[in-house]
Amino acid sequence: MHDLVIRGGTIVDGTGKPGFTGDVAIDNGKLTQVGGKAGPAQRDVAAEGRLVTPGWVDVHTHYDGQATWDGEMAPSSWHGSTTVVFGNCGVGFAPCRPRDRTKLIELMEGVEDIPGLVLSEGLKWNWQSFPEFLDVLERLPRTIDIGAQVTHHPLRVFVMGDRAIRHEQATAEDVAEMARLTEEGLRAGALGFTTSRTQLHMTLAGDYTPGRFAGVDELKAIGRALGRAGHGNFGMLADFEDETADFAWMRDIARESGRPVWFLLTDRIWDPTRWRRLMAGVQAARQDGLPLTAQIAARPVGLILGLSTSLTPFSTKASFMALAHLPPEERLKRLRDPAVRRQIIDEAPDERLVALMPRGNLLATTHWSRMYVHGDPPDYEPDQSRCVETFAAKEGKTPAEFVYDYLTGGDGSRMLFFPVTNYVTGDHGPIRDMMTSEHTVVGLSDGGAHYGVICDASNTTFLLTHWARDRKRGEKLPVEFVVKRQTADNADFFGLRDRGRLAPGLKADINVIDHAGLRLHPPEIIHDLPAGGRRLVQRVDGYDMTLVSGTPIYENGQSTGARPGKLVRGSRP
Repeated sequence: MHDLVIRGGTIVDGTGKPGFTGDVAIDNGKLTQVGGKAGPAQRDVAAEGRLVTPGWVDVHTHYDGQATWDGEMAPSSWHGSTTVVFGNCGVGFAPCRPRDRTKLIELMEGVEDIPGLVLSEGLKWNWQSFPEFLDVLERLPRTIDIGAQVTHHPLRVFVMGDRAIRHEQATAEDVAEMARLTEEGLRAGALGFTTSRTQLHMTLAGDYTPGRFAGVDELKAIGRALGRAGHGNFGMLADFEDETADFAWMRDIARESGRPVWFLLTDRIWDPTRWRRLMAGVQAARQDGLPLTAQIAARPVGLILGLSTSLTPFSTKASFMALAHLPPEERLKRLRDPAVRRQIIDEAPDERLVALMPRGNLLATTHWSRMYVHGDPPDYEPDQSRCVETFAAKEGKTPAEFVYDYLTGGDGSRMLFFPVTNYVTGDHGPIRDMMTSEHTVVGLSDGGAHYGVICDASNTTFLLTHWARDRKRGEKLPVEFVVKRQTADNADFFGLRDRGRLAPGLKADINVIDHAGLRLHPPEIIHDLPAGGRRLVQRVDGYDMTLVSGTPIYENGQSTGARPGKLVRGSRP
């Protein structure tokens, strides 16, 4: 008698091979039969006409804070993710001395748009070292599995104090200590190490991250620590201001450590051929036998613009921002005043507001031709018929007038979509090229971050809806391919060999999916964070069941209340 059998579904097992019909049996949290007809079970799940897949492995989230107080890991868990990895882009909360807590909160608030009040209320700070942080994570009952990485910016502040904030170069003693602590974190179970070297990451005060200008010797020493630990990946986000120099030190780390090195890859409006140059660098490294990989997104990284989000096209206007503190109903009433409308539309941007705004966000206040009405269902590959310029012309308005009236219309909850990256060509052609490269992994969902302006934790679902079913403006991709990309490929890349495939003996992390009925809802704002903080979420229909270690955690979109999830600790091979 099996514990549970999923009967008669189309099994897409994560290996990329064609789907096949059969049963999936589970016993003691593991898969015991995949295919064929299984014997009797304590519970049968009918899956005829459904996809049966491994649970998604989402390798780029920012649940570093949320994971300490929230056991559900929503919205990622709503979208079939059964394992999430955080500690990306070099930002996190461990190691940390008590005197530096505010610094790390301010850094996370600026880089990942997580309100400082939410973090101040939610974080209990019952750790200092990274191993202690892992122990705290391990104690909280949770819905899905989580994994953490050592992050450079808190590590640097822990070792160097305010010298790191002032961007001083590390001494030899500093470098040795950072390497030691990285190795300590890896041996305690960290899945890797991450950093960022981009001008896009700043505090709200406009200061760059502590590791922005860290020396190459520092990065190489940390890379060698990964080699000594014998596991973990070295990841980063960079502007590649000197592409030759950046590839040189990444290649050195890959060669000296023997560990995989990855970086985030997107196109950029202001440098449309950048991604092809960087992919060529990855291919050259692979030809030399070096484990260098680009991590990519399944859709454009886009800003959600609305009166309830963190950014609108009028966020550089002083008159508009002067109303931001008002309750929503009163604010909407004021914005609908014709005199206020005219003043905001005609007003020049405030130079102080402009100076504090990241480049990508600033584009969203001026680049009307790349701003789209999002719709229901939301369209992530819109053509120019969805552009605000087109709507404005039809209504005889300027783009600014159309956007203002659109956002203040209805109940004030309308939203626009502004793709910052991965939309240089106005379609998903470059994304498809990146996704089909053998030198990339799919990530960048940013679940748990950008609470007020980005909502990409649904990327996992989007792979199945858009790429494997709905795409109209180019070639689709086989469902077996997109499943493999977010299961076996990601699990293998992070050394999680017990998951990512449906095969006997592996962990029973499973999705049962109504592929025909799978539907993304538009992003919406909810207020369920500590201190009543807001966040963008995106709901979904079509997941009949999600199981973690053989235990159903969601059935027909509703939580079962089960908490089978655990902290996943990396280990030496």
